[in-house]
Amino acid sequence: MARGKFITFEGGEGVGKSTQARLLTTHLTASGCDVLVTREPGGSPFAEAVRALLLDPASPPHSQLSAALLFNAARSDHLDTTIRPALDRGRWVICDRFFDSTRVYQGEGGGLDPADLAALDRIVVRPTMPDLTVIIDLDPVVGLARVGQRRMSDPASAFGPLDPYESRAPDFHERLREAFLRIARAEPVRCVVVNGFQPVDVLAQEIRGHVEARLMRRWTR
Repeated sequence: MARGKFITFEGGEGVGKSTQARLLTTHLTASGCDVLVTREPGGSPFAEAVRALLLDPASPPHSQLSAALLFNAARSDHLDTTIRPALDRGRWVICDRFFDSTRVYQGEGGGLDPADLAALDRIVVRPTMPDLTVIIDLDPVVGLARVGQRRMSDPASAFGPLDPYESRAPDFHERLREAFLRIARAEPVRCVVVNGFQPVDVLAQEIRGHVEARLMRRWTR
């Protein structure tokens, strides 16, 4: 059985990753692909427990290195428990965030040495690099406004505390945006950048075009 394809979605807060992952899943399923949708941090029971710890505003203060190690611990279990078995069965896997987010948030945002993060990637990720990474680019001011609107529309979270990343200043998010774009420039074979300011359906169509051009033709041969 041929190995499945692995697609990751990346970008800052409020760019629409989850929406586009869902729409791409619908499209690929209609095209006859067996698709698994997952997320990071999370995607396995252990990784979801780590997610709850990392994103809880009430978690005790900890270093960026501690956060990176926790993200990678969750990622290792996610890969072993969920992603690799699905790919081995020929399934397509779509993941909302993956290792690029750690490179950006803990590297550019947290000041960790990129070489240290690359060493973790070699241990945890190397055998299972994404076939395609879709980086949704959007002005952070727009993205954060979307996050605020989404929270206000959800009674369960409207008055709760922001997570540790949503609460950071706009210049922090602008640095993250530039870091994602640098990754795309450095790895053009794996990464594609799309404009997140487009209407949802127009953006979904563009993403489908990239998937079909880069992966579907090779997969269907």
